[in-house]
Amino acid sequence: MELKRVVVTGMGAITPLGNTAPETWENTKKGVSGAAEITHFDTSKFKTHFACEVKNYKPLDHFNRKEANKMDLYEQYSIIAANEAIKDSGLDLDKEDKNEIGVVFGVGIGGIHTFEEEAVNYAKTGEEFGPRYSPFFIPKMISDIAAGQISINYGFHGPNYATTSACASSTNALADAFNLIRLGKATAIVAGGAEAAIWPTGVGGFNAMHALSTRNDDPTHASRPFSGSRDGFIMGEGSGVLILEELGHALARGARIYAEVAGEGMSADAYHITASHPEGLGAKLVMQRALDDAGMKPEDIDYINVHGTSTQVGDRSEAKAIKDVFGEHAYELNISSTKSMTGHLLGAAGAVEAMFSVLSVYEDIVPPTINHVEGDDDPEIDYKMNFTFNKAQKRVVRAALSNTFGFGGHNACIIVKKFAE
Repeated sequence: MELKRVVVTGMGAITPLGNTAPETWENTKKGVSGAAEITHFDTSKFKTHFACEVKNYKPLDHFNRKEANKMDLYEQYSIIAANEAIKDSGLDLDKEDKNEIGVVFGVGIGGIHTFEEEAVNYAKTGEEFGPRYSPFFIPKMISDIAAGQISINYGFHGPNYATTSACASSTNALADAFNLIRLGKATAIVAGGAEAAIWPTGVGGFNAMHALSTRNDDPTHASRPFSGSRDGFIMGEGSGVLILEELGHALARGARIYAEVAGEGMSADAYHITASHPEGLGAKLVMQRALDDAGMKPEDIDYINVHGTSTQVGDRSEAKAIKDVFGEHAYELNISSTKSMTGHLLGAAGAVEAMFSVLSVYEDIVPPTINHVEGDDDPEIDYKMNFTFNKAQKRVVRAALSNTFGFGGHNACIIVKKFAE
């Protein structure tokens, strides 16, 4: 069976760096930090007081009050990004066969705010009044509701489900969408991810694991991947969506093509529930599998958007894995962690970072890894590699690889390349 080719024809995003994909991308290229004091709740008793929240967001700018009350924040972000991506793709839905359009959406946690609110309410009133749960509690909380709601809004009858693999969730969604289309199971898929976990349970839980930075006196410089003084990641929130489409269908309708999806890889560390393997074994395997799937050699890649969360073990193991897979070509690559600006969007990270990878290929520019200070080095990281510190770099990007690794040892990788007929 000859596999079909798959291209990216639309993008949408709402992130700590912008409420649209273009605004997000422009601030990413400029090296803007999305970190600031948390506004969603009072952090005075928490170890970490800051995060990368979506800015200037008002639900009623996008939904009527009745709609907004029925949706968790992560679902709202999902729909906003999906609406933008579908519009950007130029798909004329009045002419499309909606049986051939699907939705695959990655979510790491889901409606944690809804769960928290309902549980706290029961704790306060349950003993006196009995259970008084909202009838929308379960639909607002479950991880698959974003995929379901997008399909309901547009009448898409194609494959529809959620992927959950912690921080690799939305890269898994993109990989699945890619495979479904190239196997002929769909013509186009709305693929992406969302997360909105900057609430007491989210921040408190990650604080208890010592996973978050506590640089409360300097939030904008707290996420510093590959720097020696890094002390943990910053939580982010938002959504990223890509429209993946079968090439023949895209060409027939004259679609703008941002890039072609070349290959995907998946692996497991099988090592620890939260820590990556110190030798980067799973990371090496997932990148090699993506290269093999794409029929590419290491030297065909020009840019890697790394997982790079700004944790001690994670950054070291990923840098080592890149050297092991790419050999001498590791020194010719550009590498960057855009989490230094967006924070870690958890289940949405892979889709947002895949969007950055697509735009790097489309515009021939590599976004930076911000917040590195000369001399703030980790002796276990090879700084002869180009981590694109502090300033975006123009270069031809023939192909880009995007890594995401999740708690539980889940690893997912996707490769995009310049489109050529």
